[in-house]
Amino acid sequence: MCGIFCLLTLSASHVEHDKTLHEHLKRRGPNISQNVTVRDSGFQCLFSAHILHMRGLLTPQPVQDDAGNILEFNGEIFGGLPVKPEENDTAVFSQRLSSSRSPSEILSVLSTIQGPWGFVYYQKDGDYLWFGRDFFGRRSLLWKFDVEINALTLTSVAGHSSGPDQSAWQEVPAVGVYRIDLQAFAEAGSATFEIYPWAHRGNDLFSSCSNIAPNGCTAVMNQSGLTLASPVCPLNTSIPNSLSEEENHSNSHLCVKDLEELLASRQRTNEVSRLIDVLSEAVRRRVQALPFKEQDDPPSSNDPASVAILFSGGIDSMVLAALADCHIPASQPIDLLNVAFKLQEPKKQTETERKPKKHKNKPTDIKNHSGSSQTYGPFDVPDRITGKAGLKELLELNPERRWNFVEINVTQEELQTMREERISHLVQPLDTVLDDSIGCAVWFAARGVGVITEGGDLRPFSSSAKVILTGIGADEQLAGYSRHRIRFKTSGHEGLIRELAMELDRISSRNLGRDDRVIGDHGKEARFPYLDEDVVSYLNSLPVWEKTDLTLPRGVGEKLLLRLMAKRLGLGQSAVLPKRAMQFGSRIAKMEDRCEKASDKCARLLTG
Repeated sequence: MCGIFCLLTLSASHVEHDKTLHEHLKRRGPNISQNVTVRDSGFQCLFSAHILHMRGLLTPQPVQDDAGNILEFNGEIFGGLPVKPEENDTAVFSQRLSSSRSPSEILSVLSTIQGPWGFVYYQKDGDYLWFGRDFFGRRSLLWKFDVEINALTLTSVAGHSSGPDQSAWQEVPAVGVYRIDLQAFAEAGSATFEIYPWAHRGNDLFSSCSNIAPNGCTAVMNQSGLTLASPVCPLNTSIPNSLSEEENHSNSHLCVKDLEELLASRQRTNEVSRLIDVLSEAVRRRVQALPFKEQDDPPSSNDPASVAILFSGGIDSMVLAALADCHIPASQPIDLLNVAFKLQEPKKQTETERKPKKHKNKPTDIKNHSGSSQTYGPFDVPDRITGKAGLKELLELNPERRWNFVEINVTQEELQTMREERISHLVQPLDTVLDDSIGCAVWFAARGVGVITEGGDLRPFSSSAKVILTGIGADEQLAGYSRHRIRFKTSGHEGLIRELAMELDRISSRNLGRDDRVIGDHGKEARFPYLDEDVVSYLNSLPVWEKTDLTLPRGVGEKLLLRLMAKRLGLGQSAVLPKRAMQFGSRIAKMEDRCEKASDKCARLLTG
């Protein structure tokens, strides 16, 4: 992974490199930095790359080949192009691009890659600048065009700007890849993007190209009609012939034993087995693709973890932990990153106000099944409690493994300080209350600074794992959100299918760019097993009723196929936990204005 930057200007322009932006980029890539400048009679391109060493041998970027082509690649190749353990995937990608002359050849190489990517590529032959993001937008890429000086900036991360420039940054839409004719740019003094869309998204673009480009630029569909081959199969839109399965079970209460019976009764053995196969392989690719030197050294019982998991104890993170356990040597620890925001003390009440009622900050949705009373501390938020319960299940699965359950405790004072200094810059250009809540929660979790319990005592701990697995993508594909139940109730399977299709189409703009910027700020890399191309293709191939059954109660019906898989893997109570959003499970949503709506513009993000 790395932080990439490209500044395209007219040759007469003199533009200073933003020092603050440079610092953001360098934190993403702390191992090595390098700049390369291309000058022509009519334009100038400054390329700046900052590398986090993740694969093979350390390879500086930008990579410049013998023909003068220049590549900046922020991504991981997990399949499609063969990459040996000792090879660097950026070098392999550069070599393939070097032998590609025509647009169709370049698109063919890009279509082959399985894994997340954002890239900028200067093609010397013809003076073209290519750039874009992968199909899901798993890597951040932002753009801005300064009309006054005719300058286009592409960057992994930006930050706040002052004055009229404040809202100029936009995420590059993950609808395809883009090409600029640099000679035409030099002559016209303005940028026109040719769009090469992903195949199944092309039709929608013909009527919306004008909304894609940043202010001052023009976007047009490429005249050749070329497209990128979609890396996943289309979504199965079948509607069940019989509605007998839609009997209302909403008043039922299913436990772990019921789920086991459901596994046998629903005859989904083959589907569960296949999901285990493809998701396990997706996790294997992501936990074993490490710097070659780390793989070559003999393991030590004192080695720090190479892999961490954003861990709530919910089904998504529990499944990732159980599968990671299958592919990481037992001698190596795994860090479980569990974040909690300090519960606020209730305000003192007058005599007339003292009426029995639930305290909003108390994690009442976590029950003490033993029936005994339990005292909660200020950081015993719902995700902390389910996280500890999940840790017990993992210890039962593999007691030999060192599971580092990292309790990351955040006070309001630290939240406010780090939001202003760092997080508000990283979340930009997104700006809602929800972006603030999730961005802050993920930033503190990924930092991995907290305490672990050893021998009954707490000690300070800081996770040094560069790879962070996150469960995003499971809810979007398996109907895990409450809005999916609402849509199913109002529009049936047909409406639910439309909702799921929309989820994947917008996941790049709603989640992934932001999460990549936030996690990458720590010199760590987010990896998304649920968004592996083979996993998505398999889930897309199934009819919706094989993946979820929203006539069943919460904690069972949504993500049903994943819950059945969790039971097959040996997990227990975590397999039937209802979905709880990170902002509520960590309790960050309770630390600020409780009258806010998730979609409101967040004033706190404008303080940086």
